[in-house]
Amino acid sequence: MIFNFFKPSPVLDEESIQWLFDLYAWALQNFDAQLFFEQSILVIPSNQYFPGTASSPEEMAQIIFDKVREYAGLKHWPCRLSTDQNCLTQQPARLTVPGALRTMNGEIADNLATGETLAILYDPRQVTNPEAIIASFSHTLAHHLGSMAQSLPPGGEDNWPHVTEVLAVFMGFGLMFANSAFEYRNITCGSCQPVKIQRQSFLSQYDITYALAMFAVLKGIPYKEVNKNIKKSLRSYFKNAYKDVQKRSVELERLRFFYSDKKAVEAGI
Repeated sequence: MIFNFFKPSPVLDEESIQWLFDLYAWALQNFDAQLFFEQSILVIPSNQYFPGTASSPEEMAQIIFDKVREYAGLKHWPCRLSTDQNCLTQQPARLTVPGALRTMNGEIADNLATGETLAILYDPRQVTNPEAIIASFSHTLAHHLGSMAQSLPPGGEDNWPHVTEVLAVFMGFGLMFANSAFEYRNITCGSCQPVKIQRQSFLSQYDITYALAMFAVLKGIPYKEVNKNIKKSLRSYFKNAYKDVQKRSVELERLRFFYSDKKAVEAGI
């Protein structure tokens, strides 16, 4: 019909949207719905959220990582930064953290249940692109956190890097992922100027931005507060994604149930 000509196009295909809602449900089930609704924040890529000065890339990386770990609720995890590629082969397949997996008030533990400090690999050149290194740090932490889930994510582990990107958005780092998505790593050639070091992304910037809209709606954050910090090319899309999420009352109620159910259990109802 001619009237369909004016019907707006969907912001994302329905299968992808439902997968994102299923992933949020999985995250809320496994990683403390109460902490998400009551304490998680939208992390802004600014000096206010990442204060501090440093005299070397290594010092700046440590400052950034410490804040990422704090905002993620993983401050109590004993971690160390490393630029040694060999540490990738030394990580246990699955980690176990004593006590709560996530807490905003935890002290640094003596060690993980494995008796080891968790080595976090990074590229020091990435310090020149703060949003990219914040996204990379949070993605690495999301990988280790996700491995501690009591159940497999929707669709299993076939798309694990994509799952853990959404988990990092769930932890509050969606702006950095949206702003640094669709970018590639440093390339040099002879006399060419080096390209600014970037991060590897797995989901599209539109998938990530929709997941960010879900975070904002669930947390009651006005879209304008997010839009002013997202890159200009995604602002119109984010606004439409935000409106689309708001309309999905059934899906939102399903996610909010994990929080209300936990509160009911605590109250003995």
